[in-house]
Amino acid sequence: MTGSAYDRDLDKNDANYTPLTPLQYLQRAASVHPEQPAIIHGSKSYTYKEFYARSRQLASALDKAGIGKGDTVSILAPNIPAMLEAHYGVPMIGAVLNALNYRLDAAAIAFILDHGEAKVLLVDGEFSELAREALKLAKCKPIVIDVDDPQFGISNPIGNVEYEAFIEGGDPAFTWNWPADEWEAISLNYTSGTTGNPKGVVFHHRGAYLAAIGNIVTAAMPQMPVYLWTLPMFHCNGWCFTWAIGVVAGTHVCLRRVEPALIYEALAKHKVTHLCGAPIVMNMLINAAEEEVQELPHRVSFFTAAAPPPAAVIATMESRGFDITHLYGLTETYGPAVINDWHDEWNELPPDERARVKARQGVRYQVLEDLAVMDPETMEKVPQDGATMGEVMFRGNIVMKGYLKNPKASGEAFAGGWFHSGDLGVWDEDGYIRLMDRSKDIIISGGENISSIEVEDTLYKHPQVLAAAVVAREDEKWGETPCAFIELKNGASTTEADIIAFCREHLAHFKCPKTVVFEELPKTSTGKIQKFKLRDRVKEL
Repeated sequence: MTGSAYDRDLDKNDANYTPLTPLQYLQRAASVHPEQPAIIHGSKSYTYKEFYARSRQLASALDKAGIGKGDTVSILAPNIPAMLEAHYGVPMIGAVLNALNYRLDAAAIAFILDHGEAKVLLVDGEFSELAREALKLAKCKPIVIDVDDPQFGISNPIGNVEYEAFIEGGDPAFTWNWPADEWEAISLNYTSGTTGNPKGVVFHHRGAYLAAIGNIVTAAMPQMPVYLWTLPMFHCNGWCFTWAIGVVAGTHVCLRRVEPALIYEALAKHKVTHLCGAPIVMNMLINAAEEEVQELPHRVSFFTAAAPPPAAVIATMESRGFDITHLYGLTETYGPAVINDWHDEWNELPPDERARVKARQGVRYQVLEDLAVMDPETMEKVPQDGATMGEVMFRGNIVMKGYLKNPKASGEAFAGGWFHSGDLGVWDEDGYIRLMDRSKDIIISGGENISSIEVEDTLYKHPQVLAAAVVAREDEKWGETPCAFIELKNGASTTEADIIAFCREHLAHFKCPKTVVFEELPKTSTGKIQKFKLRDRVKEL
């Protein structure tokens, strides 16, 4: 007989093992708190009993339409109830949810639909024309379901059935499919990476379950919090807060448009306790017109990620009644997986120093097994001296399954048994990480990733451009914006306005340069553009 006594006759069985899935959070909340407000959207609201029933109706209707395990269901919509219902109803039948970024252009949407092999596309009326153009370009022919949101008020159908009519044909008591394996895919999110075509990041049920729990612990959320949706739900599934709020039977307050007056109104009216967003949302709140601002009924927890907010912005937000927590992560880590875990003694620091400390990325979530700054060549951890740079790497259950249909990229990302973030940082003496640069030259603007290579590829198509390089420029409103350095062909001439207009014809508008500089580009002896010199140069502008 071999093995420990603890391994003999003590096997997994139905009584002691169940695959993890975040779908159970909604099931439990509906059972324990059936009349608790689950979703508020303008004048409409749903209890947890109704939220669960509608999600099951969606699952049932999709099942009747022939959608099943491993099929991709895409949705192009803002933060509305249908988006929340899709986060549960789609995976209830083993299908995979693909929440689309409505800021992308039609060509990018078409690529994603084809790459993910979308079988269904739910489209909010505001984005009907974008979807129509994307479907013309796409090879796949999904079932198209129109979502008429009363808050938008315009019906612009492009499909054969409206969402409410579609789910009406579903069973609110539908017996949904618990995943047989927690490693099964639950969602598909696309990240811009460093090339024009985005990579499909695959999340699994286990990771989503744990990331949701991690958010609750990180946010120190009590039972029945009130969460305001300023963060797009298409962004890493709303950093998994789409599933997390159900853990504590909280209320989702949907916000179709992210505008300062609407945010302040929702904060005051619904007594919002928590919200997430990029630094641009903080800038909106700080710079809101006097008539838009409303006094907050209590202090509000605000979780921000993307580029570190300036110390002055953090200090101002705190004076306005917000408690700021800085998070860090990537699409590949289910959104935030690192927190600037606060120490009480830091409260005694002067405001500017406290804000500087708060802007650091921090330490790993409780549900992330390991986080390190490492030399990518030797795969050794760098010293915690606050000076030695290395690549930030992750390891654990809230790291993606991999990139869909891209084994080469997955292999590179997981080389050496760690997920390589591509971000460069240092380790401070207290073990907190500070980002110093992005080795992949990603520009984070308003919380959205912009590939400098994609923008450069477009600039090179301009008939007057000889050479181009794009780097991030700090921006008070957006955090960062693309700055293009351009070397023109001999005898050529053009203007900043012409370059920007050209880019807007070929790229989603948020990806276009906000600044254009015409000058000879610094190069190595082999002709490679020296971007580090341009990063120094942009500080002079």
